[in-house]
Amino acid sequence: MSSIQRLLDIMARLRDPKRGCPWDLQQSFKTIAPYTVEEAYEVADAIDRGDLASLRDELGDLLFQVVFHSQMAQEQGAFNFDDVANAICDKMERRHPHVFGDASIETADAQTVAWEEQKRRERAEKSGGREHASVLDDVPVALPALTRANKLGKRAAQVGFEWSDVHGAIDKLDEEIAEFKAEVRQHVCLQADAGDAQRAHESRQHERLAAEIGDVLFCVVNVCRYLKIDPELALKRTNASFERRFRYVEQGLAARGKTPQQATLEEMDQLWDEGKTKERQ
Repeated sequence: MSSIQRLLDIMARLRDPKRGCPWDLQQSFKTIAPYTVEEAYEVADAIDRGDLASLRDELGDLLFQVVFHSQMAQEQGAFNFDDVANAICDKMERRHPHVFGDASIETADAQTVAWEEQKRRERAEKSGGREHASVLDDVPVALPALTRANKLGKRAAQVGFEWSDVHGAIDKLDEEIAEFKAEVRQHVCLQADAGDAQRAHESRQHERLAAEIGDVLFCVVNVCRYLKIDPELALKRTNASFERRFRYVEQGLAARGKTPQQATLEEMDQLWDEGKTKERQ
């Protein structure tokens, strides 16, 4: 028995109405989806850590998610695991005509252009010839916001909706930051005026503030796209850096017999700068 067939049989047994696992039997596509996303992140984490043993295990967990969804779909008569595997095989052959056909593509950049063009044709086919099909169709809503913003920007750029270079993106970022600062100043003024008549207006002001910071974040993602920086990965690394440095602050305070609650901001800033300097050295 192949390992794949063994896994498929295990999944079928887990979902068997008479002999299966009660927890597995209660699940649906929606309840399993969060686990699928979590397993994908754990794969990425193992790669970041360079832990190949963990990567093997995490890939197995992710494969199990594919098998789980396929089993539930098979029970509904929609598709099965073989259909899933055949669909991705067909897609890879279709999108690599220079490997599986007679097309000629010389560089990775040329392949990227050809790949996106093939995806565009596939989207047009999926739309059924709909007159107003959008280049933004099928960008998954459930993606992390930074990743989705990056994909939306890339799609729009395919039809020429972009600046000629990164400087245009940076100028737009500066413009949005200025608008955000103006909203912050107005928000602070409203908070200072604590009258009841201001509360409804302050709520609307807060919504505008959130919208402006959203514009700033979207522009930051655009700058990342021009510089070929993955914004999700960049923020993930910054999160790790912040965590490292703040732990250094906590350890430094502990050596002085203090907790962060007992320390002043100046003390914590001094330890932060010290940790930052050591890290750079």
